[in-house]
Amino acid sequence: MAKINLLPWRADRRKQREREFYMMLGAAVVAAVLAVLLWVLWMNARIENQDNRNAYLKDQIHQLDGKLEKIKDLEKTKSKLLARKQIIEQLQASRTQMVHLFDELVKTIPDGVRLNTLKQAGDTLTLEGLAQSNASVASYMRNLDGSQFLTHSDLKKTEAKGSDKRNRFEFGLDVKVRKAETPDDTQGGDKTAPGAKPGTPPANVPPANDKPLPGVATPASAVGGMP
Repeated sequence: MAKINLLPWRADRRKQREREFYMMLGAAVVAAVLAVLLWVLWMNARIENQDNRNAYLKDQIHQLDGKLEKIKDLEKTKSKLLARKQIIEQLQASRTQMVHLFDELVKTIPDGVRLNTLKQAGDTLTLEGLAQSNASVASYMRNLDGSQFLTHSDLKKTEAKGSDKRNRFEFGLDVKVRKAETPDDTQGGDKTAPGAKPGTPPANVPPANDKPLPGVATPASAVGGMP
């Protein structure tokens, strides 16, 4: 005999499906909320990590700025020291310049020429004096141009004044001073004997005589016209 179910099974089934739907919807909402929370936490962690990195970089940049300031100060100090070193080297190289200069003035001045004044401005010497003739001035300029320590003589003036034939022409000229060089450097370096200690005089050079030779004019007497 067939069994007939007279209960409202369709309504129960509908309610069961509704419950299942709401349960699945709640599970999806919970899953979505968890996913959003995880994403927010992850993004916050990344932002915090980036903030830490930015703070570290800012700290390093601040330290580098301090080091750069120190480097700039050191560069300024270095420039000052190099400038001082260059000045000291120039003074060291030119400490014997005046000695060679006066020696060259004595050697280059010809007969019939007398110097009255000598002025130096940098590497330029201004010479003024008296000469017997223009030929004596020209000879003097040739001697200056052929000098070891002087060069590029430039005549500024030459005038005939007075009636004294010995010192008739008054002249003025400029001459350039060469860079300071030692006589050994210009003649090929130090010629010491093989095996001798540095600083010893060569064997073929006689010892220096401090006493002036008879008849040889000293620098002071040869340039006696200069003040």
